[in-house]
Amino acid sequence: MIKNKQWEYRTLEDAVQKGSSNISLNKIKNEVGKYPVFKAKGFAQNVSFFQQEKEYLAIIKDGAGIGRVSKHPAKSSVVATMQYLIPKEGFDIGFIEYFLNGVDFEKYRNGSTIPHIYFKNYKSETFPIISLSEQKRIVAILDKTFAEIAKAETIAKTNLQNAKELFESYLNNVFENKCNNWKKTKLGEITTKIGSGSTPRGGKENYKNEGISLIRSMNVHNFEFRKKSLAFIDNKQANALSNVILQKNDILLNITGASIARCCIVPKQYLPARVNQHVSIIRAKPDFILPIFLGLLLISKFYKDKILETGERGSTRQAITKAQLEGFKISIPKTIEEQKQIAQKINTLQVQIKKIEVIYRKKVTDLSELKKSILQKAFNGEL
Repeated sequence: MIKNKQWEYRTLEDAVQKGSSNISLNKIKNEVGKYPVFKAKGFAQNVSFFQQEKEYLAIIKDGAGIGRVSKHPAKSSVVATMQYLIPKEGFDIGFIEYFLNGVDFEKYRNGSTIPHIYFKNYKSETFPIISLSEQKRIVAILDKTFAEIAKAETIAKTNLQNAKELFESYLNNVFENKCNNWKKTKLGEITTKIGSGSTPRGGKENYKNEGISLIRSMNVHNFEFRKKSLAFIDNKQANALSNVILQKNDILLNITGASIARCCIVPKQYLPARVNQHVSIIRAKPDFILPIFLGLLLISKFYKDKILETGERGSTRQAITKAQLEGFKISIPKTIEEQKQIAQKINTLQVQIKKIEVIYRKKVTDLSELKKSILQKAFNGEL
């Protein structure tokens, strides 16, 4: 931090007092009352007691979202995965909240399975000791500035969502309001392969750093393949999955769990590849249907909903069987040429939509960086 020479700097510990909670949701599930208890995602329930008499800050110290700060009303409490940060005399709660929002808590992260942070690690963050009136002046500026940024973020995110919905609406309209001369068929009649693989013995512990791609459901999104967390296996493991060797233009369809019915075409740069048991290969007969057309059809809401209706509900997750996919009914144009024309129109719109999405994603990112920059200036004494 570049310090303001007219300010005194000490540590965060000089401005806040840490407090601990011993509240678990299980212990209070039968409690009733008028005092709110908050968890990481917000309000949990009302109980007959409270742990904090005055307004306070809380920070997530365990699990997802570590370092996220929130402000809570007087006569309330938080669960034990959070800890209290109570302003000391002479310190404005809003000033401290803004300061904490500018701290990079990831550098204090501990634990791999369940991440956590300790106050003893971040309590030495350099903190400005300035008059209460100066703190309030800075908070007023930040409140006004961040309110304007929030409006801009909302507009950018809304426009981004509108762009996505425009494409989805157009895509759905093509397949829901299909022409009367389209022919009805089953997936099994227009494909040469439908089938899923398995996880190599030993599971993820036996994955390799490089080798043959093992595609899992986390890689398959609607008309988008995501490389993140892509697994690799060696030749021996791949030979055990020789019945699910992917080929160029194969369609990938998630067939189990929360991501069921997500679909995309395998990118050629990740071949050679195999799939595990949560992903099905759908290989189109090129004389009957274009892979690109079939992929678009399967991600349309009209057919996605039908796939979800087809899935059978198990004890823990939804699943679609090979037989159900083979018997899945669709309608398609009779000629490859018509399929090609439709796919080209959809692709043209998709390209334009993606350009718009890039613009608004950049705006959201830029606004996030702007907030960081403003917070840095505020606590460097530049406001």
